[in-house]
Amino acid sequence: MDRKKLAAVTEHTRGILKEHPLCDNCLGRMFAGKLGVLSHKRLGNKIRNKLKQKPPPTCYICKNLMSNLDTQVKKMVEISKEYQFSTFLIGAILQPSIHDRDDVIRSKFKLRGIASIKSDVTRELGKSFSRKTRTVVDYQNPDLVFTIDFKKEYCEIKPKALLLQARYTKEVRGLPQKQKPCDQCDGRGCFVCDFHGIREFNSVEGKIAKFLIEKFGAQQAKMTWLGSEDESSLVLGNGRPFFVKLVNPHKRRISVAKKIELDGVSILGLRVMAKIPSDPVRFRTRVKMEIEAEDDVSASMLEELKKLEAQHVVLYENSGHKHKKTIYNIRFKSVSGRSFSMMMESDGGIPLKRFVTGQDVEPSISSMLETNCRCTLFDFRKIIVTR
Repeated sequence: MDRKKLAAVTEHTRGILKEHPLCDNCLGRMFAGKLGVLSHKRLGNKIRNKLKQKPPPTCYICKNLMSNLDTQVKKMVEISKEYQFSTFLIGAILQPSIHDRDDVIRSKFKLRGIASIKSDVTRELGKSFSRKTRTVVDYQNPDLVFTIDFKKEYCEIKPKALLLQARYTKEVRGLPQKQKPCDQCDGRGCFVCDFHGIREFNSVEGKIAKFLIEKFGAQQAKMTWLGSEDESSLVLGNGRPFFVKLVNPHKRRISVAKKIELDGVSILGLRVMAKIPSDPVRFRTRVKMEIEAEDDVSASMLEELKKLEAQHVVLYENSGHKHKKTIYNIRFKSVSGRSFSMMMESDGGIPLKRFVTGQDVEPSISSMLETNCRCTLFDFRKIIVTR
């Protein structure tokens, strides 16, 4: 520390303390940046000793808030016990009068480039909490965020959402993909649904959500997936990719099996991810369809379907927009005069039943065979992410 700078600061401080008694923390904060010192309290104590002054009974700026931060640290330790975390961040809400008094000192004595009283509070809280919990402050992406309101005297904790990715297979028919939201809160979360956003767990989404909520101690599990299937469809092979945002998770580090079986639904390769893709993920599907025609379909008529390979299917929307999807491979097998099965690999997102009937889709199976057709059943055999 530069002795000349320290001497000048000491003289400057003498004038401040004559009018406004300050604690070591607030005193040191005024000149820590100028002297390149990290510990505000130690610097304040050193200056005070040079002036041979005793600490005041009450600090003009913080009203002894800085000397009583241990109470808040204890609250933070207590409410964070049930959470797994390695990083944290602290926010503070102070009484406006504290900021006003801090501004008075800065303006009156022309002090510039000084850390605010709020940043000093959060800094000291962070240092103490970090030592007690062996965790570190993270300003960019913390596991936990604490908000301490000194006006209302409460401490709030908010864990970062946990993002997961996996695939699921569905081995039973009659199970819908999506779960209906709670009819009281429309999925937002309320007392009726125990803040899960859903009240029942009798779907693919429900079964997976229930497992993850219980496993990670989360409040909600918000799912998105690539594509969809009917209630009567199976999802086999490598499974359908999906992403989950776990809200308010208490656990972040758990060990799970590569395959988790949930009574007709299996989760494959569950793992944590850094970010859920914001852009649409491109994928292909390999699907088997059972189709019935209004008239008899001969082998030569089925051969016409081969013309769809490497061709675009155009999907029309009510808004007038249209999308193109590519079919890569088609195989078929006659079952009876009016019914046949078809294996198709194509871009994901083709509405399969509409593709068969021809409703807002062209070409279609019905138009190629020149007879009305309908898809009675379809199962997914493989889903391939192509990005």
